[in-house]
Amino acid sequence: MRTNLPYLLRLSGMLVIVAVVAGCATSKPRSVDPYEHFNRKVYAFNNAVDKAVIRPVAVGYRKVTNPPVRRSINDFFTNIRLPISVANDLLQWRPERALSDSARFVVNLTLGLGGFFDPASRMGLPQGSTDFGVTLARWGVPQGPYLMLPFLGPSTGRDVWSIPVDSYYLNPMSIYTRNQSRFTHGQEYIPTALYYVSLRSRAMDAEGFLNSSFDPYVALRSAYLQARVYKIYNGNPPASVINRMEGLDEPGFNPEELLKQQREWEHKQHPQTQTTGHSAAASTPASASSSGPS
Repeated sequence: MRTNLPYLLRLSGMLVIVAVVAGCATSKPRSVDPYEHFNRKVYAFNNAVDKAVIRPVAVGYRKVTNPPVRRSINDFFTNIRLPISVANDLLQWRPERALSDSARFVVNLTLGLGGFFDPASRMGLPQGSTDFGVTLARWGVPQGPYLMLPFLGPSTGRDVWSIPVDSYYLNPMSIYTRNQSRFTHGQEYIPTALYYVSLRSRAMDAEGFLNSSFDPYVALRSAYLQARVYKIYNGNPPASVINRMEGLDEPGFNPEELLKQQREWEHKQHPQTQTTGHSAAASTPASASSSGPS
């Protein structure tokens, strides 16, 4: 950790300069996707890899574990990654949140038996989560284009910087991996692999959301960008920001057209259900009229 201090100090200085230039205003989000053609190809590639390898592993993980075990594993990884939030709290100049996240980390690390349990929540310590992408947004760095990264999924031109900063320099698991020399067969990567498997396992609960959309790529993009907005604004973004991100403030926006496209897609996906529903509705008056005289 000591070797990373000069880097973080230079990074802090850079952010201060950016803040002065940007007026210390949180950067506005936008659903800009100039690389959509390329992003869709990466999305298709990620889906293929997921179906062939990642999802089957996550399914196996759920089969060999029960909910309490998965919850403890999730709690451990959530807690062990809290130093990332603490560092970004300081970079965002939020000392109170940094103190709260630090207290939560220490309580769960000690009373929570290494973080496998969450006594901090029962003690009223809020669960904070922030990252370097939020830090850059707080200092006015523009969002940049939407990006779909191979294996890693959705990101933006701003959020992509979380990969080297959060995942490499600030992540305790990455620091642990880099400082292991006694392993000869890659055993040091097991905790990181388990972390990503647990993430994919949790994401299985949201698969129905994408499967019910006529364009899963757009649905995922919208969900990701909205989640980022809520994170940047601490769960309470202004309505104008949401409207601007979704293009609701642009001339010519027609929500009825989007609803029409969704209905047409649903009809193509479930034609028998639609036909059966119309047939049943059409036969109801006939049945009622035929039973009336008797």
